[in-house]
Amino acid sequence: MTLNRILGALALLLTPALAFAHPGHGDNGLMAGISHPIGGLDHLLAMVAVGLWAAQQQGAARWALPCTFVGTMLIGGLLGFEGLNLPALESGIAASVLALGLAVALAVRPPLSLAVAATALFALFHGVAHGLELPDMSSPWAYAAGFVAATAALHAAGYGVVRVLPRAAAPLVRVAGAASAAAGVWLLAG
Repeated sequence: MTLNRILGALALLLTPALAFAHPGHGDNGLMAGISHPIGGLDHLLAMVAVGLWAAQQQGAARWALPCTFVGTMLIGGLLGFEGLNLPALESGIAASVLALGLAVALAVRPPLSLAVAATALFALFHGVAHGLELPDMSSPWAYAAGFVAATAALHAAGYGVVRVLPRAAAPLVRVAGAASAAAGVWLLAG
């Protein structure tokens, strides 16, 4: 079987899942929490981009960005659970996909404080969005644990891709960032 046929078959298998922006809400437990960031395009792109961007950094930023995202997402989740609702919540999530994609595409290396602040802001939107859903679930804490675990795994996957690929592949990472940014524009327009 040729590579084109394999990729075509894979695309056909994944197409129904992409029709749902946020799959996994029918179930309320750990597996739903794990599947949500993986199956929701906006979350998947943002989480992987954090890992890609962290790997493009130097020093403390390499671990500070993913840790900041997970920690702030947890705080946002608790705030959402308590009823906080941010204005333009979905637009903030889409903007995170755009901005993080651009950061990867341009291999931006801002001062650590600016990178951490931007990462925290994006994580807050993601956390609040999911915290608002928690009170309606029968197993909110299992869902939250799954969501956090999947987020950390996606960060690690993005980080690992950059660290494992040879330097010659850096342009491919930047292209992936540009594609993520384009998806962010599409999400904002939709």
